[in-house]
Amino acid sequence: MRTQVGIIGAGPAGLLLSHLLHLEGIDSVVLELRDRDYVQRRVRAGVLEQPTVELLRAAGVGTRMDAQGLPHDGISLRFDGADHRIDFAALTGRRITVYGQQEVVKDLIARRLADGGDLRFGVSGVAVHDVGSTRPLISFTDADGSARALDCDAIAGCDGFHGITRDSVPAGALTVHQHTYPFAWLGVLAEAPPSHHELIYTYHPRGFALHSMRSPSVTRLYLQVPPDERIEDWSDRRIWDELHTRLAADGFTLAEGPILEKGVTGMRSFVVAPMRHGRLFLAGDAAHIVPPTGAKGMNLAIADVRRLSLALTALLRSGDERLADGYADACLGRVWRAQHFSWWMTSMLHTFPEHDPFQRELQLAQLRYTATSEPAATSLAENYVGLPYSD
Repeated sequence: MRTQVGIIGAGPAGLLLSHLLHLEGIDSVVLELRDRDYVQRRVRAGVLEQPTVELLRAAGVGTRMDAQGLPHDGISLRFDGADHRIDFAALTGRRITVYGQQEVVKDLIARRLADGGDLRFGVSGVAVHDVGSTRPLISFTDADGSARALDCDAIAGCDGFHGITRDSVPAGALTVHQHTYPFAWLGVLAEAPPSHHELIYTYHPRGFALHSMRSPSVTRLYLQVPPDERIEDWSDRRIWDELHTRLAADGFTLAEGPILEKGVTGMRSFVVAPMRHGRLFLAGDAAHIVPPTGAKGMNLAIADVRRLSLALTALLRSGDERLADGYADACLGRVWRAQHFSWWMTSMLHTFPEHDPFQRELQLAQLRYTATSEPAATSLAENYVGLPYSD
């Protein structure tokens, strides 16, 4: 088999990269370990920055997002038993859109297949070879059991934190930065209408809580828990009782409903540099992880592949290597800004095991300042809605 770009991973990053390359006349093949049904159902992020929304529209895959997505002009910081709204529209003139990652994936799969894209689900045994050459190779077993070799000009590792591409880089070629937080998030998806029209980020002495949503009938809710918490220890009733306690505020009623999914996710920050080795380019979670507090994960992945599509187009169309050579540094500037914002939001809103009353008062002081100072609120708002892309 032969293609210009072999893409490993059919999440938003890999699929959007394939589509953007197609728009520039660059061929690609997308390989995915899971089957199509699983990929289209897995629930992940749901907040799209304005630059992400604008990119999806410009790429011709925003029609369903515009029809079904939920535009939000702000968020609430809930502390001291009350809401303190951060008005994105007034402070920045921009907004976010709540639209599930699985919906973005559905849109991209449908478009790639309609355009004749080669998407291969259910593959196994994926390995990359000769990435230091100008003709790297991907070996894999197709869903029908056939052994394949895919000859490429470049390989994009869009296969997530647990994928194979990052580990294929020789030892010592990447610098790893990581930090683990002393808590996790217990997340639930509930068949219940949202209890508020926007996201609520809550600071509570018992721990952080977040009220979010995926649609007018499905709510996404999170609780801060210890990092080793067992989901088996949390009955549905216990989850709802704790959410009622932490989200309590005057005039607020939390709507309950059947819990469709629940799980515990650890909180970490992770960055590798330089996000490239030879003709292997890393993007999205394969190169960096942020705590979900700042809603940056999928947005960073999309920013990565936007830049990677430009770099690969220049490289493969005219042999111009400048954008490819600058890919990692350019992406990492945005990544580290998002890491700092996510760390700041996490540090301000979560209770830490080692915090004494003095440190908790410092958190409240920061929250009160952010909620009442226009410059401080503007800094939060412009980071949350997404900084403009730079070239």
